[in-house]
Amino acid sequence: GYKRPTVVNMSWGYSAGYGTATSIIYRGVTYNSSNDSNFSSRTHLRDTYGLYNYFTFSGYRCPVRITSVDTDVEELIDEGVIKARQIQGTSRSRARKAEIQRSKGRRVGHGSRKGSKKSRTPKKERWMKTIRAQRRVLKELRESGNLEPSQYRYYYRKAKGGSYRSIAHMRTNIELDGISLGGDE
Repeated sequence: GYKRPTVVNMSWGYSAGYGTATSIIYRGVTYNSSNDSNFSSRTHLRDTYGLYNYFTFSGYRCPVRITSVDTDVEELIDEGVIKARQIQGTSRSRARKAEIQRSKGRRVGHGSRKGSKKSRTPKKERWMKTIRAQRRVLKELRESGNLEPSQYRYYYRKAKGGSYRSIAHMRTNIELDGISLGGDE
């Protein structure tokens, strides 16, 4: 018939109790005090043979399987009465929202910063960003015909030497040398 679902935590177990353990037969081999020097130690019996101390009296308990219970559980699993619950994870929704905010330039004030200015954008990264932009502009000026190859090489070397703070600074210096770049209109 129909089995009604029951919410359980699946933590039950069956065990057999023993008052004393004088010997143990495991897979056809007998273990006792004559062939195991630590046989009288409770921790040794627990770790080696799976005999656990009872809390209520001085005996031992050994976990056992009961076939009828195992069969019942398997049937309940097959019928969908017992099912594994999905593990509750940590939601990423708040993290995604904060990431979108940061991409817009928010949440980056003094209170949100952990590292120093140089660790957040290292010197090399800052230099690469500046020099690549300057070289891109120099290349455009050469291709448009505003700069001769020799002039291009001269300003390229000056840029490499760190003479220019920015593209605007570089353009100003080029114009001071008498080269018209256009875009003044």
